[in-house]
Amino acid sequence: MIPKGHYHFTGVAGVGMSAIAQVLCAQGNVVTGSDRDNDAGKDLEVIRKLKISGVAFVPQDGSGVSKNTAGVVVSTAIESDNPDVLAAGRLGVPLIHRAEMLARLADGTSCVAVTGTSGKSTVTGMIGWMLDFLGADPVVVNGAPVLNWCDEERVGNMRYGASSLWVIEADESDKSLLKYYPDWAVITNVSKDHFELAETMQLFRTFAGQVKKGVISIIEQPDLFQSFNPQVSATGSNFVYQDTEFVVPVPGRHNAENALYAVIMCERLGYPLNRIRKALMAFKGIQRRLELVGEVRGVTVIDDYGHNPAKIKAAWLAMAQAHRRIIGIWRPHGYRPLASMIDELVGLFSEVCRPSDYLYIMPVYDAGGTADRSIRSEMLVDRLREKGLPASYLPDTDRMAEEISSRAKPGDVVMTMGARDPHLPELARKILQSVRMALN
Repeated sequence: MIPKGHYHFTGVAGVGMSAIAQVLCAQGNVVTGSDRDNDAGKDLEVIRKLKISGVAFVPQDGSGVSKNTAGVVVSTAIESDNPDVLAAGRLGVPLIHRAEMLARLADGTSCVAVTGTSGKSTVTGMIGWMLDFLGADPVVVNGAPVLNWCDEERVGNMRYGASSLWVIEADESDKSLLKYYPDWAVITNVSKDHFELAETMQLFRTFAGQVKKGVISIIEQPDLFQSFNPQVSATGSNFVYQDTEFVVPVPGRHNAENALYAVIMCERLGYPLNRIRKALMAFKGIQRRLELVGEVRGVTVIDDYGHNPAKIKAAWLAMAQAHRRIIGIWRPHGYRPLASMIDELVGLFSEVCRPSDYLYIMPVYDAGGTADRSIRSEMLVDRLREKGLPASYLPDTDRMAEEISSRAKPGDVVMTMGARDPHLPELARKILQSVRMALN
């Protein structure tokens, strides 16, 4: 617990920030938040729901910070010259990194932390939902909404239960996972993303050393998936663990692996496998993780968070199994990530794209700040074309929706992919509507 008071969140609509803000509201604190999208008048669903949960939005001009503010919560992405940050400095209000705030909130609880290069939001959501189903009444703080908990008023990335059992997602992208000392942990996988592979491996090993009771991971148990052989279909998968068959109601082999992690963790927490099995079957999935936006006349539209090679590959292969052609739309989530991953991205798309598939690349998502903008999405497109891949750079979303609606045919899947940009789900819905009009 933390002292009751007024806490201000800068960039509160971000997925990592919004869940923590909701926890503070649920604990009876006064919570204000500022966000550039709110200042720009953008009607984002997450902003509307945060207001319902109790977050009072104010302009991002420093006015939300007073000398009585207990802390200004920031993420690594917030620049040092942000007006809220400057106001906190003038007034002597402490800046609290969002991971530090979550670590303080979870201190003294029975905490399960989930991290990894890919899959951590899904595994956090699976464990959280299964424990909810099993009656554990946990507090869950996730980096993405759990569809079982989403409705017209709830974001769905936070569940505030009455027990002392917490399930949290721990972020490796800024090394802030090292702020946590949980009882239990899951490390889903390790690959190059924000750091080189060796540095990433060492980061997770350091984190594993901070866990008090036990870690489930391919690092600690390298043979975990050695004999794992899930039966994968277009809509899900099933596998056998300890003589019990589990049904995974979300597509992709990677989600079967995610489910195995969740099952083992719930077993370690003392729950019988036959009840865990029922809980998993009732899991609806995670928002923007192969989320079905809609289907019209045989054309399926999917929205996915895939932003690094491992995640894009998992999503692409899952969809390729069930669809004759993939029309992919990918938006790089930052200049630095694009620069560091461009070789791997060229290799990835060369590997997974079939001759019938088509790929659209959008402009790099620009979150502001002092990033080196010398790399551009067009450079990736040029390199893909050199490899003979059908790829186009298309920055105009209206034109993209029109072009895809004329290209899409029954049996195709259109898949939007990317992180950070809150408007990608909106683009997916726009494409679905355009396809509907074209085919009717």
